[in-house]
Amino acid sequence: MAAMLEIDDLRKTFGRAKPALRGVSFEVAKGEIHGLLGHNGAGKSTTLGIILGMVMPDHGDVRINGVSVLTDRSRALHGVGAIFESPAFYDYLSGWDNLRILTGYSNGFDQAAALEVVDRVGLGTRIRSKVRTYSHGMRQRLALAQALLPEPSLLLLDEPTDGLDPEGIRWFRDFILRLRDERGITVLFNSHLLSEVELMCDRVTILREGAKVFGGAVDALNDGDPLYDAALDPWDRAIEVIRRLGGDAIVPGRLQLPSSTDPATVIDRLVHSGIRVNSFAPARRSLEDFYMDLLSRHAPPIAGNDADGDGTSPR
Repeated sequence: MAAMLEIDDLRKTFGRAKPALRGVSFEVAKGEIHGLLGHNGAGKSTTLGIILGMVMPDHGDVRINGVSVLTDRSRALHGVGAIFESPAFYDYLSGWDNLRILTGYSNGFDQAAALEVVDRVGLGTRIRSKVRTYSHGMRQRLALAQALLPEPSLLLLDEPTDGLDPEGIRWFRDFILRLRDERGITVLFNSHLLSEVELMCDRVTILREGAKVFGGAVDALNDGDPLYDAALDPWDRAIEVIRRLGGDAIVPGRLQLPSSTDPATVIDRLVHSGIRVNSFAPARRSLEDFYMDLLSRHAPPIAGNDADGDGTSPR
């Protein structure tokens, strides 16, 4: 599919700090939901800042629908909506007045479109209330309404479900999926909730210490060696047996075995080694399993602090 967003060899260092980005490249196809993952200090916020034209890279380029953000920022961002870092509103004004003022800064205020978006995000009964009376979830819905008012073809979301309760997280997830399915909107978002990323995303890009360590489809997570959930006693001695058979432990209670290894052979070897096998069953590889395995195999290239180095809160 054609690319909606192209990230090309982004490099960025802030002052004397460690590099925040080390040649990061990836693409987001039109109509896909793409997750940008990484630990604190991985470079996610710096990447989003560059995409939005708020941070200037030392090297590389960002193109949205083929238009460079660096050379033609206004045209490139014309069809982009975003929730970046913590949304800020005028607490003493109503949600409606906030939308009218904030969208008026850039795109002008279309009252009919605003009414439709407000209803879509579920704020119709509270949009005239002052924002200081809003819950965190309502503020996130107001931020989403603001991001959707330009009728964007690309939506950028920075930790959109941070601080939401389980009901709010599910609502947000279902809403974004409907946007993609019904309107064809392309979405790039970062999140530390790996279970949500797995449920929402078509593909993911994973950063570590400013470098890309993985890019690919979420559906491909189960293409590796099979995993098993096992209750073995004693665990330490059991792992010694597993390792002699070419396997290893991902986390306590979760094993990975070579695809050529028959689990019946493993169980037989464990029993004959005096290991008590309370349970042993195939497990589905989750994004969290994949992510933790990646981090264990990709040591940080340079030791340093956890910040992106741009003075913003780490993501």
